[in-house]
Amino acid sequence: MTLRAVVKGVGHYLPERIVPNAEFEQTLDTSDEWIKSRSGIERRHFAAEGENTSHLATKAAKAALADAGLEADDIDAIIVATSTADLTFPSAATMVQAQLGMTKGFAFDVQAVCAGFVFALTNANALIVSGQAKRALVIGAETFSRIMDWEDRATCVLFGDGAGALVLEAEDGKGDKSDRGILATDLNSDGRHKDILYVDGGVSSQTTGYLRMQGKEVFRHAVEKLAKTADTSMAKVGITADEVDWIVPHQANIRIIKGTAKKMNIPMERVVVTVQDHGNTSAASIPLALSVGKANGQIKEGDMIVTEAIGGGLAWGSVVLRW
Repeated sequence: MTLRAVVKGVGHYLPERIVPNAEFEQTLDTSDEWIKSRSGIERRHFAAEGENTSHLATKAAKAALADAGLEADDIDAIIVATSTADLTFPSAATMVQAQLGMTKGFAFDVQAVCAGFVFALTNANALIVSGQAKRALVIGAETFSRIMDWEDRATCVLFGDGAGALVLEAEDGKGDKSDRGILATDLNSDGRHKDILYVDGGVSSQTTGYLRMQGKEVFRHAVEKLAKTADTSMAKVGITADEVDWIVPHQANIRIIKGTAKKMNIPMERVVVTVQDHGNTSAASIPLALSVGKANGQIKEGDMIVTEAIGGGLAWGSVVLRW
């Protein structure tokens, strides 16, 4: 028998404020058509004043717990993937732990920017298969609206706020691709490419920074690296593109999503796309898309799913799981 980390629940939360592309026309030299044609984004959500990343994460966590039919104290570990934690420390995850009323177990953050949820999911899987935890709550949550330069039309129109969460539970499997749960993972990073996507400030430098991005360079790396990491994870499982029910990619840009799907020989009809409604929510985008995909009746139990993401670092990776 092989121990697997199986998805038992999923949920998400989006702030109430919806910001359509047209709103940016009032302050920037841009247009709804310009934004849509280059990114596929039509609208995004922004957190309210006083609404922090841990608040978004907690609401998504509560939705995932309800979906799983579990209580907070049924969870052994909380991992929050975020680049926009409320405070320098403690971690957003411990704040979520407190807000949920969870009085046991442990909690910590993972920071791999847009690839954060893939890294967090991989860590949760390792905790479960090693016996360190029976159940884990894995959350991606961001308030990227707090690190935008509102005069930089190339970046500020791309990002949004939100959170998504999964509940994973240990279950015995047969050890082959028919098992439910996480079947394979692949993680990568290359710090030589820091300057194409970063925030130009931080605690150690005692500055408050804004997101900076070289869009063309990010695009150049993204499609190739995303397709390669997905292929690597699929090869570990021993599956082909024909066996994949859904690609659930990081929702950064519709051109990257389409380019990666084409390189993987998977039609767009089998790709969950939410970027038009949420923008790029960084580490939150994959769990958000998983939750919306299930709610829309796309993702069903037994489906073979491939997720992949790339973010600042550069950091990138993928996960293959059967829902």
